Amino acid sequence: MSVDESALNAKVNEMAPAKRKKGGENVLAYLFLAPSLILFVTFLFYPMVKSIYLSMTLTDPRGRVVEFVGLENFMDLLGSGQFYSNLKVTLLFILLTVPTSIIWSLFLAAITHNKLRGMKIFQFIFSLPIVISVGTGSIIWFLLFHPTAGMLNYFLSLAHIDPIPWLTSPSWALVSISILTIWMNMGFLFIVLSSGLQGVPEEIYESAKVDGSGPVRTFIQIVLPLLSPTIFFALIVSVIGAFQAFGQIHILTKGGPMNTTNVIVYNIYQDAFVNFRFGIGSAQALILFAIIMILTVVQFKVLEKKVHYQ
Repeated sequence: MSVDESALNAKVNEMAPAKRKKGGENVLAYLFLAPSLILFVTFLFYPMVKSIYLSMTLTDPRGRVVEFVGLENFMDLLGSGQFYSNLKVTLLFILLTVPTSIIWSLFLAAITHNKLRGMKIFQFIFSLPIVISVGTGSIIWFLLFHPTAGMLNYFLSLAHIDPIPWLTSPSWALVSISILTIWMNMGFLFIVLSSGLQGVPEEIYESAKVDGSGPVRTFIQIVLPLLSPTIFFALIVSVIGAFQAFGQIHILTKGGPMNTTNVIVYNIYQDAFVNFRFGIGSAQALILFAIIMILTVVQFKVLEKKVHYQ
């Protein structure tokens, strides 16, 4: 055996334990990942594949496939006025809730971002909605919106203003649902934006104060650009959450009156679990998924350019 062959064999023998060690680490990594992979396959990937299959079929009330229709369900949806009406309501709901939630939560985070005595109490109060479920919050606001016994109309009567039919008027129903949604989103967004403000170095405030910049100017011209990554995250999460709004609508209005609060998600529920049209419901769910994905990609492509990362 030559010297070169001996050196090669020695190198191979040295690498063998390293390969075995790496293989053992890979097996251990997959064992740790196995629970998560099982959950993802069971509750995410399989339902997605099942929805794609059901969207191309007609089913009976038990969900059993009766007929394969291909893309007919999608064509029926895209050719119906009801789908576009529901999409319009959904987009209007997003416009009413997302910007207002972020601006209101940012305002609360800004005014409580100081070391004055008692600010911790207000921070706790403003973040409290995050621990309240959609069902509980909806019941609370249902009592507030009550036409005769509700506190909102009581305060209006003190100001000699006629009571408002919050949940029964087509003009006010979506606004009422939006007010409730803004309140429910306030807790999470307040915590996120407060965390972002805490990440701004104190030296920046001190430098701005030395330069003669007032609080409002400092916040708009200096703090907001530094806070843009947090605001961008809040915007993405809020838009996706608004597309998925269901609980408050189901409890308070059930899509009415006159379909003025019938967003796409609630219409999916009605088609799939009330009318037992699982094919149409699955097709709507896939279209909604595509809309959310496209809108999220557009937000990343357009808005992320204006985000200033430190």
